[in-house]
Amino acid sequence: MKIYTRTGDDGTTGLFGGGRVSKSSLRVEVYGTVDELNSVLGVARAANPEDKEMDGILSQLQEELFVLGADLATPIHADKPDGPYVMRLHEGAAASLEGIIDRCEADLEPLKNFILPGGSAQAAQLHLARTICRRAERLSVAFKEEGVTLNAEVLVYLNRLSDLLFVMGRWANHRSGHDEIPWKPRG
Repeated sequence: MKIYTRTGDDGTTGLFGGGRVSKSSLRVEVYGTVDELNSVLGVARAANPEDKEMDGILSQLQEELFVLGADLATPIHADKPDGPYVMRLHEGAAASLEGIIDRCEADLEPLKNFILPGGSAQAAQLHLARTICRRAERLSVAFKEEGVTLNAEVLVYLNRLSDLLFVMGRWANHRSGHDEIPWKPRG
């Protein structure tokens, strides 16, 4: 199978549920941002593969982001019985992230002030991932406001995932012995 098909040379891309849309469409922007987030999580994994617990969580998140991307890329009507089947983010996916947040926070001191993103290479990548996740969330809201029917779990999941990525950035610093950098306003 060749990687190039030439079908997108006109600036459109095919949707799994059928039809073609402009590569500049909000749908493509949303699932493309989720793909970007997934890639950054891959970089975060590569930054510290020796931490098996962290790697396991990040691996799980990458799998879930593939499902989320497929969910966003496929119009809801497309998975009716007479259409193609696509995996959708399941109800409760966001709630499962809360358990991971609780697990990570059990190792951390409570926050007393804002912190600057950074520290270890893995923590910095996780903070970057958090900002990309927030962008995906904003784009998903805009997409929904266009009148597109979204899986109800999408917005909840992205909101919770950004919380988790913030906590995981802190957790990565804790696990690697890096101090958090408090934000100290000047003046």
